[in-house]
Amino acid sequence: MPSEPKKNDLLTQPIKPTLKRMTIPMVIGMIALMSFNLVDTFFIGLLGTDELAAVSFTFPITFTLISLTIGLGVGTSAVIAKTLGSGAEDKAHLQGTSALLLSIVLVIILAAAGYLVTEPLFILLGSEENTLPHIKDYMHIWYLGSVFLALPMIGNAILRASGDTKTPSSIMAFGGLINAILDPILIFGWGPISAMGIKGAAIASVISWVISSSVLMYILVVKRGLIELTLPSWHRLKESTFSILKIGLPAAGANMLTPIAMSILTAIIARFGHEAVAAFGVGQRIESIASIVVLALSMTLPPFISQNFGANQTNRVQQAYQIVSRFVLVWQFVVYLILALLAPWIAKAFSAETQVQDLICAFIWILPLAYGLQGIVILTNSSFNALHQPMVSVQLSILRLFVFYVPFAYVGGLIGGILGLFAGCVIANLCMAGVSYLRFSRYFKQLQHKVLV
Repeated sequence: MPSEPKKNDLLTQPIKPTLKRMTIPMVIGMIALMSFNLVDTFFIGLLGTDELAAVSFTFPITFTLISLTIGLGVGTSAVIAKTLGSGAEDKAHLQGTSALLLSIVLVIILAAAGYLVTEPLFILLGSEENTLPHIKDYMHIWYLGSVFLALPMIGNAILRASGDTKTPSSIMAFGGLINAILDPILIFGWGPISAMGIKGAAIASVISWVISSSVLMYILVVKRGLIELTLPSWHRLKESTFSILKIGLPAAGANMLTPIAMSILTAIIARFGHEAVAAFGVGQRIESIASIVVLALSMTLPPFISQNFGANQTNRVQQAYQIVSRFVLVWQFVVYLILALLAPWIAKAFSAETQVQDLICAFIWILPLAYGLQGIVILTNSSFNALHQPMVSVQLSILRLFVFYVPFAYVGGLIGGILGLFAGCVIANLCMAGVSYLRFSRYFKQLQHKVLV
């Protein structure tokens, strides 16, 4: 007798509890990972200012490679989830295998190129004699192990596409914990292990990536059977990789736009003095923590949308989008109220200077008011990627950052100083949230019309 088809939770279960079940583990995993990353930065900071500055110099390069991997993960999740939604599990396994092979090849090529031009590249970025030796010590090891950073990111995307977010969050937290434990041992030495300085920080990261990759591959191959062990034919491999790149490359490009826009905005804020820059930097850290639920939803909503899109269940797609949009508006407003009440204490915790404290309070009392609106923008972009419309996400990202956010902040600064700049950011998020919601609604009406026809 043929086996009964497996019940797919993302296609059949109630929407609210399903999204809740998927999102809570991601929130926990992200909080754990952020905490362990802070520990990593703390231990490097104990080595000295030069070492900490050296790691700061590496951010644009490491972020570029990580952005590519995140983009490939977005493409992987969207393609596999849609395929699973249509019921073609064998094809989904092929796509998972192709995604892992593709990430390995691309990361090796980029890492090898980066390794060969380490010194001239970082001199071009502004590194000097006091930081360049530390950068080389750190990046040469980072490049050699970077493929093991990519594997868990792509593997986790495969698991999320199948509706499993608990395993990826556990692997994220586990890898971060290993890194945090190894950091002081390898950086400062312990027993028979000699102190390695900044090299030790890089080695600790690579070891944690290798362990995470090994655990993940065991789960994907042995426990779940989500990828094929045999090498696919060239024709099948090319078809799968093209479908992933079609979404992954635009998603990676959109990720890279944010630091560019933030660099421009920081330069604008610098006109108001270093106190304003310091307050804005603190505000950015607060934003990353205050928006953690939105970031988690941006990883759990796409697989839900893609699977239901693949199964032609467009009503569930629309309902899920509307549910999370309403939720983030309410949730982020509650977060805003909490931040507004705690603003003076938060400001004192980050700075001893009265002027900086006042600016931090101003930031908290103004910008987080629009975090719910910003959440709608983020979730709309991730939803379009899930619907296999990556260029729409890129267009919305360009519109948000370079038509609304940066120009409105600049004009606000001209009119009302630093407080006007903060207000301009809020107005920009309000306008962009409206554009994003209307753009999704219009596309969805077109999608429903096609399904009916």
